[in-house]
Amino acid sequence: MLGCLTQKTTMTFRAGIIKRIHVNQFDIRRGEPTPLRVKVSSGNYVCHSVEIHGPSTVVYRPEKPLSCGAKCWVETTAEVEVLPMNRENDTG
Repeated sequence: MLGCLTQKTTMTFRAGIIKRIHVNQFDIRRGEPTPLRVKVSSGNYVCHSVEIHGPSTVVYRPEKPLSCGAKCWVETTAEVEVLPMNRENDTG
């Protein structure tokens, strides 16, 4: 399941569950405005910006990538807020 957030949607994933956040390099090359992926047990979510409210770890694992092919990602069990593109403090 791949969910795309609208420009006015904010979604929060609760603390305690594993979240993996990575940048889709193909979307970057195509100039897509939402190149980030937040992977949780309930599905994958496409977004523009993410705030992590707690500790996180950057993982680089080329010998065992994620199922999508990502070799580098941010992993956390902290609360994660997926932000809309039109927030007042966004610069892009």
